Amino acid sequence: MKTKIWAALIAIYLAWGSTYLAIHFAVQSIPPFFMTGTRFLVAGAILYAWRRLAGDPRPTRAQWKSAGLIGTLLLVGGIGGVSWAEQSVPSGIAALIIAATPLWVVLLEVLRKHGKRPGLITLAGVAGGLAGMVILINPFESTSHQQGYNMVGIVVLLLAALSWSVGSLYSHDADLPGSALLGSGMELLAGSAGSFILGLALGEGSQLQISAITGRSVAGLAYLIVVGSLVGFVCYTWLLRAAPTELVVTYAYVNPLVAVALGSLLAQEILTPRVLMAAPLILLAVIFIQTKQGKSQVKERRLVAVGQAGGED
Repeated sequence: MKTKIWAALIAIYLAWGSTYLAIHFAVQSIPPFFMTGTRFLVAGAILYAWRRLAGDPRPTRAQWKSAGLIGTLLLVGGIGGVSWAEQSVPSGIAALIIAATPLWVVLLEVLRKHGKRPGLITLAGVAGGLAGMVILINPFESTSHQQGYNMVGIVVLLLAALSWSVGSLYSHDADLPGSALLGSGMELLAGSAGSFILGLALGEGSQLQISAITGRSVAGLAYLIVVGSLVGFVCYTWLLRAAPTELVVTYAYVNPLVAVALGSLLAQEILTPRVLMAAPLILLAVIFIQTKQGKSQVKERRLVAVGQAGGED
């Protein structure tokens, strides 16, 4: 089980680390919630049809309700919020704001009934990770180097991180199918419906011009469907069942690091001394959060994971 957990973690580190740039390209000519609605619809339909044809039982009404709430929180509020904000906020700054997700998770874990108080290791990991992110992105740099700071977009990103955190915590005890893949498909379909509804409410129907959609946006959308949803989201929802939340959300620290590395390799972005200073802090934060806190909770969840995700390799 430990090997599977780390394999899935590495998958979302790499998959979601590259999606910030893909979202940036996709929303250049596709309205954000219509873009996410299409992304979730295609991925969700594939997963749901596959698992039902493979013999997974028909989901109950209660399971659809749970999947609907999780899909709304994780996908409409979380990913949809990020996609909307990236119209006016640089992708690197978006990654930094989403790094607040572990803080929300720790706070919500304390506030919820029978929630667990974080230990010093967890708090040190959260603090170290955020310190590394601040050094990496450097939001205090002069506006001559950082432009497009839209406060509405930043607030939306903070709310997106909160929505994602609430959905992540709720999913631990939610009534969902035993098949993690079927559950993921249901959540993606629910997120698709919510995204299209919100997009229509925001007037995206009149903004969408099929003839104006660029090849770059189509490529970004295709990448998000395959890598972001079919790979990344499936791994993430399985991890929420099999691993402690504090370990799972470490992707928020690593993703921006991956994004910077890809920018250097594929877009000729310069690796500055600031980046080299931030990298050890971010990686150390991952180690801090997974030790002790992670070990104890993985043990507690192992039997649950076998029951909920058994048979999903």
